[in-house]
Amino acid sequence: MAYSDPHITTLLLDIEGTTTPIDFVYETLFPYARAHMHEFIVRDLSKGQLSQDVEGLIQEHAADITAGNNPPPISTDPQNHAESLVEYAYWLMDRDRKSSPLKSIQGKIWEAGYNQGELKSEVFRDVPVAFGRWVGQQRQVCIYSSGSVLAQKLLFANTQGGDLTGHISAYFDTNVGPKKDPASYSRIGQELRRIPQEILFLSDTAAELAAASRAGLSAILCSRPGNHPQSGISEYTIVETFDEIFPN
Repeated sequence: MAYSDPHITTLLLDIEGTTTPIDFVYETLFPYARAHMHEFIVRDLSKGQLSQDVEGLIQEHAADITAGNNPPPISTDPQNHAESLVEYAYWLMDRDRKSSPLKSIQGKIWEAGYNQGELKSEVFRDVPVAFGRWVGQQRQVCIYSSGSVLAQKLLFANTQGGDLTGHISAYFDTNVGPKKDPASYSRIGQELRRIPQEILFLSDTAAELAAASRAGLSAILCSRPGNHPQSGISEYTIVETFDEIFPN
């Protein structure tokens, strides 16, 4: 059944499992970042002054120690400092931690991969057509993902369907807040200068939809191939393709 609420001016989209197959994220992007993490951190440390990203990792590690999360230790020995930082980054990745410094590092690793032609991103086949259709209807297309804004831009600039960034008005990552916190969606609405009733959020995750709904946004669950089963979704419209949303 087609979704066509005339009050919606802005579509706010998740990436993983919504515009992009989960397999691409977990079987291509994450392994690529992991394979190049050591190289990135060693290069960063060799500059003599820590970047904001690596300093952020160290601060997050201290917070994990305080919280009793038992992360792998970070060595103060210069000979072992890089290796222990890499192990901590792996530890965060293994837990799928939505860590802002980790996501920033991953984005920069992927940037090099795209620039070198080693990465090509995937979106579902209906995505490029839908983006063009929605923009043609004078609606905004915006992205909200736990991946860094850099990573988001790289993904949509390098798809098998071409560069889609010309259709996207704004990007948001966890610097605006966690995706399961209603306040994050309120901040996005304020930045976009839209009232909640004008924004439609699409995601594959029920907890994110619940947070958006509590902030007053409309919310739709995307049921894509390979997505994880969700519970507590009876109140949401479910779509399998963007062809169902504001069709011509």
